[in-house]
Amino acid sequence: MFNKILIANRGEIAVRIIRACKEMGVSTVAVYSEADRDTLHTELADESICIGPPQAQDSYLNAERIVAAAMVTGATAIHPGYGFLSENSDFAELCEKSGIAFIGPKAQVMRDLSDKALNKAAMKEAGMPVIPGTMKLKDVDDALKKAEEIGYPVMLKASAGGGGRGIRVIRNEGELKESFATAGAESLAAFGDDSLYIEKYVFPARHIEVQVLADEYGNVLCLGERDCSVQRRHQKLIEESPSPGVTPEMRKDLMDLCKKAVLHTGYTGAGTLEFLLDKNGNFWFMEMNMRLQVEHGVTEMLTNLDLVKWQIRIAAGVPIDRKQSEISMRGSCIECRINALSVGSVKTLHVPGGPFVRFDTWLVQGVKVSPFYDSLLGKLIVYAGTREEAVRKMRAALCEMVIEGVETNIEEQLSLISEPEYTSGGYDLTFMEGR
Repeated sequence: MFNKILIANRGEIAVRIIRACKEMGVSTVAVYSEADRDTLHTELADESICIGPPQAQDSYLNAERIVAAAMVTGATAIHPGYGFLSENSDFAELCEKSGIAFIGPKAQVMRDLSDKALNKAAMKEAGMPVIPGTMKLKDVDDALKKAEEIGYPVMLKASAGGGGRGIRVIRNEGELKESFATAGAESLAAFGDDSLYIEKYVFPARHIEVQVLADEYGNVLCLGERDCSVQRRHQKLIEESPSPGVTPEMRKDLMDLCKKAVLHTGYTGAGTLEFLLDKNGNFWFMEMNMRLQVEHGVTEMLTNLDLVKWQIRIAAGVPIDRKQSEISMRGSCIECRINALSVGSVKTLHVPGGPFVRFDTWLVQGVKVSPFYDSLLGKLIVYAGTREEAVRKMRAALCEMVIEGVETNIEEQLSLISEPEYTSGGYDLTFMEGR
């Protein structure tokens, strides 16, 4: 097992990883930008080191500075969290060359799968039903040609992306010409890579993802699906597991497919396979995220497995000791993302409590919310024996939560969770249209 882990991230995920390490008896190193000097993850870690100015390109996306920080502090492993460098194969390779374990898939496996188009090709070989799409596009003229071949509408997406950045729904040639440069620029700013690809737009549909854990010994666990269909501009707002749109029979078939695909690619660590579920009940593979998802806590509360600890164990060569038959999908778990709508200092913070209520956050009273990073303040997660009970529990928790000094989306989340279309379970990706 590792004796010291550097967390190459910030915010709630850095706090989450540090807490898991403390429970495992592993020392931690926090890295931070100048804007995050006094934030919670720097206080909780055993050591902390500044890696640059507020801009992500000069701090959290600077691979050389992060690896140097690990070497200076004697960290033997780096956990990338999600976003930033978490799916960057060059960063994983730099860690390996520096004698530092990367807590995630091997660099070569990541390189093989990091291109979303190549990822889909590999999954197709494994028997996955894959949405028609392209490889990396050369330029806007190449994009126009490929879009014409596939047929509008299409999705223009970032090859190295995630979290909804660099995605556009394109309905005609004019929109593609207008959006190509801005989507590439958005991807470059977020991921350091401006390459794009196109895939067919499946509509209407639900966004379904399957959480997996895989080790180097051929053990694979499929931990059920999450429904992530409540989105605004491809940014997820509410997630739940299990999905009200997936039957037990559909779930079994989907998890069998996912296990086969993971074994085919040689993937290790925690990963998520993302699908669109169309109106006819067909699953279409979109992409595989080779990292921890923001919404991993939903699966943790439902299955009673700590995904962060298992990421660390797998990277240290510890085999998975659970069997698929031991994974329970009983009950219902819902997550609401609590986002900032303004910047400022948190003057009052009250976190809801009670049985099976969890709030993953980096907030403390007095902390400053800066404009430099994403708007996520925390993730409110509840579990109950039935979906109806879970919805009621989430309403109660949202009503109790208080964050003053910064504008948030708490009231909007309370409104969304109370909508008949949501409470019935019949929602899909059109749910947020007009809202």
